[in-house]
This record gives sequence, structure tokens and C-alpha cells, in this order.
Amino acid sequence: MDYYQKAAKTSQSPTLPHKAAAKKAFDIADLVAGPLRSPAEQGGEIDLDDKLRKAYFWIVNRAIISPYYDIEYNTHVPQEFSFGSTTRLSLPSGQSYSSFILLPLLTLMVRGKCLFVGGPGRGKTASAVLMGLLAGYPLKEIRRAIQHGQPQMTVSDLLGNPIPADLMKNENFDTIRIAWRKWLGMRVKIIDEYNRIPTRTQSALLTVMADNYAELMDQVYECPDSAWFLTANDDVGGGTYQVIEALRDRIDVTVHAFHFNTRFLSDLLERIESDYKPEKAVPREIIFDENELETILRNVRAQPIPEPVRKRLEYFAAQFEFQESAAQRLEYKTKDHLKLSGEDFGSWVERESSKDKLKDLGYQTQNGLSVRSLLTCFLYMKALSYFRGASEVDLEDVRQILPFVLHDKLVPYKEAAIFEQTEWQVYRVDRISWIRRLFDESCKQYDMSELDSQDPTTDLAREFQMGLEGLPATETRTRLARIEQRLAELAAKNKVYGPIFDEIIHLKYLHQRYTNYLSWLESQT
Repeated sequence: MDYYQKAAKTSQSPTLPHKAAAKKAFDIADLVAGPLRSPAEQGGEIDLDDKLRKAYFWIVNRAIISPYYDIEYNTHVPQEFSFGSTTRLSLPSGQSYSSFILLPLLTLMVRGKCLFVGGPGRGKTASAVLMGLLAGYPLKEIRRAIQHGQPQMTVSDLLGNPIPADLMKNENFDTIRIAWRKWLGMRVKIIDEYNRIPTRTQSALLTVMADNYAELMDQVYECPDSAWFLTANDDVGGGTYQVIEALRDRIDVTVHAFHFNTRFLSDLLERIESDYKPEKAVPREIIFDENELETILRNVRAQPIPEPVRKRLEYFAAQFEFQESAAQRLEYKTKDHLKLSGEDFGSWVERESSKDKLKDLGYQTQNGLSVRSLLTCFLYMKALSYFRGASEVDLEDVRQILPFVLHDKLVPYKEAAIFEQTEWQVYRVDRISWIRRLFDESCKQYDMSELDSQDPTTDLAREFQMGLEGLPATETRTRLARIEQRLAELAAKNKVYGPIFDEIIHLKYLHQRYTNYLSWLESQT
């Protein structure tokens, strides 16, 4: 068996032998499809998530040499080793993954936007090309569709050109036809070295990424929903042009390319001797058609997130936006409000002296989390859970996915006192581990507050969500009194951190809704 034959094989056994059967979402088509549909037509969750894992293992074992398992799962306490004073190793006891392969695959599943960062020759573009092959595109078509960033790239280079015959007729812009670039209609889009694209052309790219349409000379081309893969040699603005903030904000996950482990030089030698190119050996059984990708996305969206997991994410996300010194009025006490003022961030942050700056996780960042980043967190943690064959999202899914989604979303305040401590200094450069550490610290604070067993504001919110229809005035006044009592309890603590700030705003919202309802009741009598 030659190298190509060996490399083109995938495992015939299930990737998770003891995986529990997942619930299949109801589809009206099941009522009329009849009993003879093929497994591919049925789009069963078990088949598709196993197919995804087989695709992952083929890439990591046969295509991109990535012997790294930085997304770790454990079924029991892992064995650990220490090397020197600061290097530690844990051996995962559960099926674990390489972020460099897994995150692009999750991006293909949810039609997200993935940025690869790392030096030249580390497999960034090769990994993106493999995602296009998994989506069913021929290799030649993918290569021709790659948009290579360079300083002379114009909007026409990116999107297309007006047809010369129409221009010669001197017709109105409305009647001039555009020869649109073929890549705009693909379900996988690859932009190589996007930080070398001129600013004006970046704005045109932003429209395609954000709104799924291209516009040129008053003509509009509607683009399909796509998975995007972008590359850059670094993520700190080292390209020819500074990436505009709005474009960076549209990126869902950032993935670091790993260095090549020299213990695998024999694999490279074998590839040279066999003239083996992974992109020409993708097994047919791990290529997904459009219907399968649609089914995967529906199943990902249906993956449940239990309330205890959601509450911990809620508590974590609340840590960062509050900035007590930013305004006099409660609602404006945010880092975004301070940013809009144009004042120096550090000088205003240091004015706060009432709180423990080592305990306050919000003190470590210059910003909070946007709605877009929170939506992305939900989608990718659902995708990770589905990929793993789990029945619902668990806390470890959240912990593993947050650093990649928030990599460019949470900006560290490196002058924070905690970064002066020896243990925390490394987090100035290791942003992935920093975000994971933030989440771990947030969970510790959540446990200390015993919010799983006693959370009066959540109880008040559940009560409100049952509806106001038919609620008598006496009960409304009782609920208003309980809200005011909870606010008094929070005021007695005399210190406000991010989660308490969001809780106060929530309580004010509930109080206003009940107040308006009570006013309406009284007007009826």
C-alpha cells in the first residue's frame, strides 16, 4: 500500500464507541419522506457528528501535522508532570483536540469567521483550503477563489468589474452590468493576509462579511451565508495596513498556528518521497454536501444549554463592563461610556479606590463584551458540544471555547496591579490562558456567592416571566416591595462589582415594569 492509499483511509469504527444517542430534531419532511431514505438523506445527528469527528481525525493525523491537544477534556483527574520551575504537563483522560484543526471545523459547521494567526509556512492557508474541500469544492476552484491581500488591491480586484460594452454605451449606472468575482457566491471564503488589504478595500470586504452583499457602481450582488477563513502573520497590526476596528469585530474566533514539532520530520520525509499532498487525498466519506451542512447547523442551534451553565456564563460576562468612575448616572457607568468620552482610560480607572483591585476581574480589561461576541460564544459552545457527541453543553465546553471567541474581544489592561504579580505576568502575552483563568476565577466567585442555591433576583425574574395578565394590585405591590428589599440588601454591601451592577439594572427594570402595570391597574378602577 503506497502512502496515498494509506493516507486516504479513515477509521471505520465509531469515534466515540459509548456515545449516547442524541435526540433528533423534528422535521416535517419526516412525515412524507417514507421509510427508504438513505442515512445521508436522513441527516441523523449520530451519523453527522461522527462524520465530523472522522474529518477532524483525518486532518490531524493525515493532513496537518498537529500533535497538540490544547483543548483538554477529562473523564477523571489527569496525571500531571512538572518540568523545571514553570513548565507543567497534564495528560488528558478524555478525548481532547487541537484548536488549530477543531476551531476551523467548528467555523465550517456554524458558518462563522475564523482568523488564523502565525508566522509564514505554519499551515494557515492549507488548513483553510481543507475546509473548502470538506465543503465539497474542487481544489482548483478553491485555489482560484482565494483572495490574496496585497497593498495594491482595489475594490474591483476584490468584487468584480463593470462589463466594458456597457461602459462604452454611456448608460446609467443602474443599467451597467458587473462581472462579479466567482468567490462571492461560494459557501467557503478564504482571505489570505487580510491585514495587507488597503483600508478602502477593507470597507468593501466588511460589507460582504457583515451583510452578505457586495456593492459596485450601484449594483448589488447577494452572497450566500458562508464560512470565512482569514489569515494574518500576527494579530497586533503588523500587516501593511491597520485592520479597521469594525472588520476585526466581525471575526468570531482567533486561532494560533502551532510551530512544527521536529519529532515528526520523518512524516515530512515520507511526504517528499511519495510526492504526497494532503489536499489531493481527502477521502470522499468525510466530504459534506450542502444539505448535510444545513442539517448540522440546525442541530447545533438546537443543542441545549442548561440553566446552571448559562448562569455561570452570565456571571462571567457581567464582570467587565462596569466602570464606576465613568459617570454620575448609574446607567452610564460603563467602560464604553468612558471610551466615547475620549478621556485617558488608565487615569480614570485608577481613581477608584474603594474596591479590591486584585479581586475585581473587571479591573483587568479595558472593555466589556458586545452582544455580537456573546451570541458567538453561544453558537460555538453549542457547536463544540455537538461535535463531541454530547446531549447538551457543559461547563467545560464553555471554558474551552471562550478564549478563542474572546481573544480579540477582551482587551487587557496591562497596567492592572495583578499583572505585576509573578504568577500573572505571563498572562500579558498568553491571552488564551488569561481568558481561561478569568473564567476559572469567575466560577470561584460564583461558587462563593452560592448563586446556585440562593439567587433572589433570578427568583424575582422567573416570577415576572410568568406574565402579568390577571395579576392583582396587592400581589404587584408585594413584588415591588421584594424588589426594593433586594436592592437594600445589595446597597448594604457598600461595594459594586460588575455582576452586582448588572443585577441592580435588572432589578430596576423589573421595578419599572411592575410600576407601569400597577399604574394601569389603578387607572382601570
